Amino acid sequence: MDLAQIGKIAKEAKTELGSLHTIRKNETLLSAADNLVKDSKKLLEANKKDMENARANHMPDGLCDRLLLTEERIEQMAAGIRKVAALDDPIGEVILEKKCPNGLVIGQKRVPLGVVGMIYEARPNVTADAFALCFKTGNAVILKGGSDALYSNIAIVQSLRSTLESEGIVRGAISLIEDTSRETTTAFMRMNDDIDVLIPRGGAGLIRAVVENATVPVIETGTGNCHIYVDESADFDMALDIIFNAKTQRIGVCNACESLVIHEKIAREFLPLLTRRLGEKNVEIRGDERAAALADEIVPATEEDWGTEYLDYIISVKTVSDVTEAIAHINKYNTGHSEAIITDSYQNAEKFLNEVDAAAVYVNASTRFTDGFEFGFGAEIGISTQKLHVRGPMGLLALTSTKYIIRGNGQIRP
Repeated sequence: MDLAQIGKIAKEAKTELGSLHTIRKNETLLSAADNLVKDSKKLLEANKKDMENARANHMPDGLCDRLLLTEERIEQMAAGIRKVAALDDPIGEVILEKKCPNGLVIGQKRVPLGVVGMIYEARPNVTADAFALCFKTGNAVILKGGSDALYSNIAIVQSLRSTLESEGIVRGAISLIEDTSRETTTAFMRMNDDIDVLIPRGGAGLIRAVVENATVPVIETGTGNCHIYVDESADFDMALDIIFNAKTQRIGVCNACESLVIHEKIAREFLPLLTRRLGEKNVEIRGDERAAALADEIVPATEEDWGTEYLDYIISVKTVSDVTEAIAHINKYNTGHSEAIITDSYQNAEKFLNEVDAAAVYVNASTRFTDGFEFGFGAEIGISTQKLHVRGPMGLLALTSTKYIIRGNGQIRP
């Protein structure tokens, strides 16, 4: 099916999808979750092909981890869909109603965006998450995954479409563009007549290409150069546990910690402890001159390191004189994603929360929690690092717009 046909059926589907009753949407989502688990063997066989190609193409370990499907991860995908089904349906919610002096009753209610386009890389779980969130909010979704995950995405979409067919749901609810060429991707970004909003999800290069080339309105999701600042009053054991979790639990995700900022007063005592702990996972530490002088395992950092999302077992370390300098460094080099402070100082915690410019800011917790499922959204369609429309993990509300409903009894404007 070519792009024009895909766009046409999605556009035709959005009216029907926007009027589906909540009960029917929830029942369909629950069936879709069950069928994904039932189809696990097919999904794993398809993913095996993608993984073989990825390794043959020397894909980095962090990206391979994103691409990999396991029975547990398929169960997690299904759990996310079930969680979305259990959430309140925002469509039709009246968020404003008032009566004007002239008798007009003005209301505002939530409505679907319409047709959502997704461009993403080697993350097959995004296929299921995007479908669940878009379907619950009455949106049609057109998916354009990367070539690395093509077989996995086809298998997931086939499973979801089988459910939609059995439930009698319009086929344009979900579409997958299987042509992975650059020309098709560029054309997809410019389908203004058919797509209401475009959401890229992936590395910096992909997101930049979409922002620069799309004519469809874009919600920009961001890369994650996430920092953890260890303040002079930090509990060392807490700091080490949080850094270890944020850096090493999954290296290929956007909410992993890539950069550390350490108060100079604790650096001499803390950095040797840090190198030993991160050494358990063979993490390479790249530090400024002061940090490198305090531990033989720390190699000199370059200016480029401060702004790099490694997606690897590498982390940078910058030493600072106080929380003000820490905030200035973070705001200069961060990507607006997730930042954390480890501190026992209420004053410094509040200053950090108020002055750090990011979608999610933490006190004494791992940046790995910036996630739609962890935030109670069931799943996420991406993490927005821009400030218009939405910011942070994008759940159901992020996929809605509003419209005004005005009721009168013959009023005319004088």
